[in-house]
Amino acid sequence: MNIELLRRLCETPGVPGHEHRIRELIEAEIEGLFDEVSVDPMGSLLCRRDSKKKPKKGAPKKIMLLCHMDEIGFLVSHVTEKGFVHEQPVGGFDARNLFSRRVLVSTDEGDFKGVMNPGGKPVHISSPEERKKIPEPKDFVIDLGLGEKAKEVIKVGDMVTMDEPLLEMGDKIVSKALDNRIACWLGIEAIKALGKAKHECEIHVAFTCQEEVGLRGARTAAFAIKPDIGLGIDVTLACDTPGVPEQDRTTVQGEGFGLHVKDSSFIADRGLVKEIEALAEKEKIPFQRTMLAAGGQDGAAAQQAAAGAKAVGIVVGTRYIHTVTEMIHKSDLQAALDILAAYLKKA
Repeated sequence: MNIELLRRLCETPGVPGHEHRIRELIEAEIEGLFDEVSVDPMGSLLCRRDSKKKPKKGAPKKIMLLCHMDEIGFLVSHVTEKGFVHEQPVGGFDARNLFSRRVLVSTDEGDFKGVMNPGGKPVHISSPEERKKIPEPKDFVIDLGLGEKAKEVIKVGDMVTMDEPLLEMGDKIVSKALDNRIACWLGIEAIKALGKAKHECEIHVAFTCQEEVGLRGARTAAFAIKPDIGLGIDVTLACDTPGVPEQDRTTVQGEGFGLHVKDSSFIADRGLVKEIEALAEKEKIPFQRTMLAAGGQDGAAAQQAAAGAKAVGIVVGTRYIHTVTEMIHKSDLQAALDILAAYLKKA
């Protein structure tokens, strides 16, 4: 398992609308793997691998893997005269996870390390009632330690990401941005695993932008490609942790990849679910069916593009999503890679 590639993907900053550094990393990694690579006007990286043998009838079927590049983060909205940086979130944050965080502010001139805290009194001088208040994400400010000089280097619109390294902890991997650099990793490694396999289908891997703010890049990419089948590659919840009722856990870590059949953005094609389920059973790849009551993923964009497509999600159960401690089980990631490789080889 290429953990170093995943490390580089996770530790490289890239929030919605600022995916350029991730895209450049992926472009270098996939050199020679595809027959055509292009960047669309929104910034998604569209990669095509032609069919390697003539289909039995008609044109090659188009299978599209949708792997969004962006992570949740912030954009600078204001810099005060004293150098405190205000921001606006791009993506969904639970403010309870934002206290006392180290961040990276990325500018055209370079990256600047900073710390993020909410405005207000520290614990020593605050009242019990003040300590109960949970600030909104917009209430947090960033201190770069530059004082008034911050106004000279930080601009409105600059990107802010969490500044935390990837860690291996036993059978687990912990990092910020596993949502959704896992998918970027799978999109790359699945094509590497194909080798010289002579598949009939035309494979499109779209490394999409701006998923965290409404599947925006996936919509334009899917409209351009017009796939027959869309595979939304993403993370999902693994709430197999204390304090969560069993019926809400979504996935259990270590029990295989998630075969995602529903969320608030789409309902998967029944036949495609059964087909992948049968393949997983045949290949002895562990899996679990998954559903979410809320949330969405790029598979929905493929399903609804142009005249429509069959779609399903291939997901990896992740604890503590949208935090700097996102956690996956290595065996679940391997299972997701195995099912993608097996499906594409036979398609």
